[in-house]
Amino acid sequence: MGKTILVLGATGTVGRPLVSDLLSRGHAVRAASRSGNGPDGTVGTRFDFADPASIEAALAGADAVFLMAPSGTLDVLGALTPVVEAAARRGTKVVMLSVFGVEADDSIPYRQVELMLARRGLPHVVIRPNWFMDNFHTFWRAGVLAGTIRLPAGDGRSSLIDARDIAASAAAALSEDRFDGEAFNLTGPEALSYAEAAEILSKAAGRPIRYEAVSDEAFIEAATAAGADPGYAGFLAAIFHPVRENWTAAVTDGVERLTGAKPRSLATYARDHAAALKG
Repeated sequence: MGKTILVLGATGTVGRPLVSDLLSRGHAVRAASRSGNGPDGTVGTRFDFADPASIEAALAGADAVFLMAPSGTLDVLGALTPVVEAAARRGTKVVMLSVFGVEADDSIPYRQVELMLARRGLPHVVIRPNWFMDNFHTFWRAGVLAGTIRLPAGDGRSSLIDARDIAASAAAALSEDRFDGEAFNLTGPEALSYAEAAEILSKAAGRPIRYEAVSDEAFIEAATAAGADPGYAGFLAAIFHPVRENWTAAVTDGVERLTGAKPRSLATYARDHAAALKG
């Protein structure tokens, strides 16, 4: 039987394929946004992290919520706490999009939200994806089109994951109860350096794309020049430290455990997004 599921970030990189997957499973999807508009097939629902009344109204009657922090925020705990508390009052199941590796340090805000879910006794599932492959045709597309991807990743390796596999994992967690209370680290099928990734992208794009390791300072300067908030640019640079240390190189079976299917390779991602990578 279909559920009513509230999806935050319904028009985003993970949200769009998640909405499609949920609709195909027969669920009713409420798409949360500040405008109150949603993709075709959904019920648009006004939602503002800074407006407690909108949070309560959006959750009313929902069986589950896909919870993620608003893009660009530096106050993850402040943004997500009111949603968790509202869900706890209603007993609404939460599937939370967290971050790969946060279980290593309870002081990390994403980890604090995870622990809050457990303390509240809510039915919940936590998914912690590694770096998105999709960054290559979104945040880093300008570099891809220019032929040089400049990132402060050093020679580190990451088990990059396709957003479609994150969405499929979230859909499974929202649809089924057997995963409740668990946390899943989600990765792609292999750990690659960014130089290796650039070679794969080059084949799909039909032209040379190279990777250039840069300093945090150079990355922040470039991101700020492109319009990013300086504070957020600094945050992005900081989270490349685990990449340089190879802490993001682990490969897990999280996607397969949740979905029953193996995650997509970077070569598959690149082939599917070749038009965006070619420009």
